[in-house]
Amino acid sequence: MKLNMTPAWQALQAHRNATKDLNLNTLFAQSPDRFERFSRSLQGLKFDFSKQLVTEETLRKLIALAEQQGLTDRIADLFGGKKLNITEDRPALHTALRDRSIYSLDDDGQAVSHEVQRVLDQMRPFVDKARSGQFKGFTGEAIRDFVHIGVGGSDLGPNLACQALESGKPGPVNMHFVSGMDGVQIVDFLNQLEPETTAFIITSKTFTTIDTMANADRAKAWLKAACSDEVAIGRQLVGISTNKQAMTAYGIPASQQFEFWQWVGGRYSLWSSVGLSVAIYLGMHVFEDMLHGAYIADQHFRTAPMEQNIPVIMALLHVWYLNFCGCGSRVVLPYTNCLKHLPDYLQQLEMESCGKSVNVRGEWLDVGTSAVIWGEFGPNGQHAFYQSLHQGNQMVPADFILVCKPPRPENFDQHLLSVANCIAQSQALMTGKSEDEVRMQLKQEGLDNEHIESLLPHRMYPGNRPSSTIVLDQLTPRNLGMLIALYEHKVFAQSMIWEINPFDQWGVELGKQLSKKMFEELQSGDTSSHYDGSTKGLMQLFRANTQNQ
Repeated sequence: MKLNMTPAWQALQAHRNATKDLNLNTLFAQSPDRFERFSRSLQGLKFDFSKQLVTEETLRKLIALAEQQGLTDRIADLFGGKKLNITEDRPALHTALRDRSIYSLDDDGQAVSHEVQRVLDQMRPFVDKARSGQFKGFTGEAIRDFVHIGVGGSDLGPNLACQALESGKPGPVNMHFVSGMDGVQIVDFLNQLEPETTAFIITSKTFTTIDTMANADRAKAWLKAACSDEVAIGRQLVGISTNKQAMTAYGIPASQQFEFWQWVGGRYSLWSSVGLSVAIYLGMHVFEDMLHGAYIADQHFRTAPMEQNIPVIMALLHVWYLNFCGCGSRVVLPYTNCLKHLPDYLQQLEMESCGKSVNVRGEWLDVGTSAVIWGEFGPNGQHAFYQSLHQGNQMVPADFILVCKPPRPENFDQHLLSVANCIAQSQALMTGKSEDEVRMQLKQEGLDNEHIESLLPHRMYPGNRPSSTIVLDQLTPRNLGMLIALYEHKVFAQSMIWEINPFDQWGVELGKQLSKKMFEELQSGDTSSHYDGSTKGLMQLFRANTQNQ
């Protein structure tokens, strides 16, 4: 039976038809305790969804959908190591990276706990060596700058964590991130750094990713220009990959090869040795505290009943707005600059996982499976797209992220300003401003009636725009790990409701395959006859503009 024809789905559709005129202001007026009833807590984190267009009945019907789709069993399958990634015939064991006690074997019959612990044990002394100045370059000087080279999941997670958790004070080493394939980013860094004191962390699951390896090759050539000793410059390379053979062939010493495994998806790889950059920059204890925070979220997701389960509720709200309210996008609005990379990270997590149009049985779906996820650091967003959120004709559910204690204590007054804006914006989206309120305000401004009537439509806010607010008591490594893992589980839960595989990403492969052939043709000057007119025209235009390069 098609998902949208199932009893629980049909019940939700009928409920939506009956509650289209639901009004948040009315709901709060009727239930002064709505905040307490529509919020959940987890060890330093509060999830407030009281400003969502739902009632207790909505939640009951959404939970009934989750039960109909066997979500509890699917959660057990995830933590039990079942091969949920059916197109690649492997389990998704990323949560094993933060709790070595859950799994005994991976899909090859190897002890996961032993392997994870082995790599952590390898990371600790290397991190100590790097942070203590004992990791030296080819002249014997201590390495002061590390450049993390990766793309996608190999870049977004470590970059987010380093930005979010840095203290604002100089540390023992500097960390830089390079992901752009056009060469501008890597060259800009190389122009600022010294080869004698710079090391490169090359992060690629396969160690063949063309974007990453192009930047790695540029970095290696830069080192070679300063030192002709291949072995010496190899000591300034660190590899993170599943492909040990390729790392060795690239000249990376075995002691500087950090493994992870096929059962770690790229967008879940922060918790593996891909997080080495976080540990080097901020300390191994910071990375391990993040692992512990994610473990707390894991245990909550595994054990909390659905009506109390934060990621389950987040997932159900996503399903509600996308599939029943016609909201095709969701905006993420962190109100601390420390989390400015969070929307980018969640964009990959959500859209790469859920951007599917067939279910696990290969059947075409009649329901949407991925909203467009976007966002920005709150104050920047206020001066960019909040106009559309408040007065545009599309309803866009919002996730506000609020941190109570300032990441920099000396900035409390400005932090207070940011907090006030966060809470006020969520209130404004909900309450809006009515015609009577606008008319009264304009009268107080001394405008005549004719002018007032002409301005009324432009100054009114419809309100009734839904949002959730996630409140962290402070931005600690543990809380960051917990926040990221809650979003991971949200994505998993909604994917199980839609019956899709959230652990593959075949949609990114076609463009990569085509680009390899096109790269060769752009180099040679050839043009394949099978290209369409637009593609041929673009290639010819490029050649015409670069023929003297």
